[in-house]
Amino acid sequence: MIENTITYCNKCVLDSQEVPDLKLDDTGVCRYCKGYEKEFIENPLTQSEKEEKVSQALKSIKKDAGEYDCILGLSGGVDSSYLAYLAKKWGLKVLLVHMDNGWNSELAVDNINRIVDFTGFDLHTEVLEWEQFKDLQLAYIKASVLDWEVPTDHIIRSTLYKLAIKKKCKHILSGTNQQTEFILPHSMRYNKADTANMLDIHKQFGTKSIGKLNIMSPLKVSRIIKRYKIQNHPLLNWVAYNKDEAKQTIMSEMGWRDYGGKHYESIFTRFYQGYVLLNKFTVDKRKAHLASLINSGQISREDALEELKKPSYPNEAMLAEDFEYVAKKFDMTVEQFKQVLAKEPVPHVHFKQYDGKMLKWLKKWEVYSNPHLYINYLKRKLKNN
Repeated sequence: MIENTITYCNKCVLDSQEVPDLKLDDTGVCRYCKGYEKEFIENPLTQSEKEEKVSQALKSIKKDAGEYDCILGLSGGVDSSYLAYLAKKWGLKVLLVHMDNGWNSELAVDNINRIVDFTGFDLHTEVLEWEQFKDLQLAYIKASVLDWEVPTDHIIRSTLYKLAIKKKCKHILSGTNQQTEFILPHSMRYNKADTANMLDIHKQFGTKSIGKLNIMSPLKVSRIIKRYKIQNHPLLNWVAYNKDEAKQTIMSEMGWRDYGGKHYESIFTRFYQGYVLLNKFTVDKRKAHLASLINSGQISREDALEELKKPSYPNEAMLAEDFEYVAKKFDMTVEQFKQVLAKEPVPHVHFKQYDGKMLKWLKKWEVYSNPHLYINYLKRKLKNN
């Protein structure tokens, strides 16, 4: 019997145990690092080109100004908080949109209030119907699929488009960026746009209607983008964005306080990424985040490996507290919740998916969400033709 050998990327911290499609080249560098290199290093934008992109984006945003110049989804995390800080510096009139899905930490609420006070921007808080959203989240947990964040991430995007239409606003500022988020292997996530998968999971494991939740098919999103001429602007891709420096800026300028982990502003996300992914699915999502930071030159591989030696949870006491809190929110005892978590993982593909032509809509929805990716998508299409 031949034992499977775990291979490791020589450049980042990904390995073949967690990322089966790692695919190392002759130098031991993985496909994800090569993808980053091809996308951003082989033909990088010059500083003047980046400044021009920001200038053109701001000009377009201000030209279409109505009640608001643009909309910005605000989680209270580093990326969206720093983007709000920059938007204030750029003189934009922004509608901040925060989605309250029932899992905000007290620190997240405090940080959001500090950002609003500093910027003076209006804040719209979209409060989800808790019983329905809880039922959708619980369906994912009972289904034992990997990506428990699909409901939250999907509804956030849909909410931004809904408000863009309502406020007659053509521009959405996106906090996504290649410096900290470009590398995220498929084995660590699932497509947030696949509503067929979401609805089938809920149909099989949900118990309540979810009609009050803002769920949009990729086809509907594509039609909205086309009809209302909505543009997404990933401005953090075109500024000098160093995460540690951004943290220091928002801490000193706005009084923002750190959560101790990426997306740990949400108690649910902290528990999911810090405990569930590691213990149920054997996935350490920190590796993907650190891989992006390594490729963008913000951390060395050696320091990233040292970072991974640290516990994924701030401390054991917080883990125990969160475990009990999450179980109670889902109307279970800790023991009942442990039994649910012990169920064997089930692939998302076990449930319905979009296929055929709808897969094209899924891809188009993803690339439209990021103009930089869309431009490269068109380049590749032209080259192949």
